[in-house]
Amino acid sequence: MQKNVLITGAAKRIGAACAQHLHNQGCNVFLHYKTSEAEAIELSNQFNLKRANSSFIMQADLLIEEQRTALAQTASLAWGGIDVLINNASSFYPTATSNVSEQQWDELLGSNLKAPFFLAQSLADTLAVNKGTIINIIDIHAERGLPGHSVYCIAKAGLQAMTKIMAKELAPSIRVNGVAPGAILWPSNSSSEQDQNEIIQRIALERCGEPLDIAKAIWFLINDADYMTGQILTVDGGRTLFY
Repeated sequence: MQKNVLITGAAKRIGAACAQHLHNQGCNVFLHYKTSEAEAIELSNQFNLKRANSSFIMQADLLIEEQRTALAQTASLAWGGIDVLINNASSFYPTATSNVSEQQWDELLGSNLKAPFFLAQSLADTLAVNKGTIINIIDIHAERGLPGHSVYCIAKAGLQAMTKIMAKELAPSIRVNGVAPGAILWPSNSSSEQDQNEIIQRIALERCGEPLDIAKAIWFLINDADYMTGQILTVDGGRTLFY
């Protein structure tokens, strides 16, 4: 069944993999990006070569209200409504508790929590009409914490809480679920090979996952989980078993 999907942070990494997988399943995909214009254009062009008018792109800084609102409005008009909102866009960098700045707080809370909340609010009417779904990309560290990344973890914990309360408040018209990835892709400012190996040793399946693992979980929540809301799927190869 064709769905109209808005994915934030869709130009690269997990967002791009999700867009690719959902497009392969027959969805129309609206790709949001902040700075990765070339990647967004290339990805959207690939989709439209396969199926005309099946993809659009739009640049927006989700921390700016006017741009965030314009994104929601434009995406809603692209195919006459949105069926799925995937809140994937995320800032991620270390912040030691002792020297967190208000700018860092605002950026990490803004991208990981504030923007998903207000995008969901803006799209609630069209999602309700379409019996749609919201999927929030959370993190296994929302519950367990990642030392040196206090504000990021606080933001993701908030997103997890948001998933559960919105599932109550937006039911029965809209389902709201989340996916919590473990080690899928190393950060762009990646840790050392030794640190990576130590992490892998604490994963039951003894390997990193792939972006497609997250995309498949998202497709399950969209297509096969009609009786699920307020749930968080952990996709981590068993890493949390060893905390």
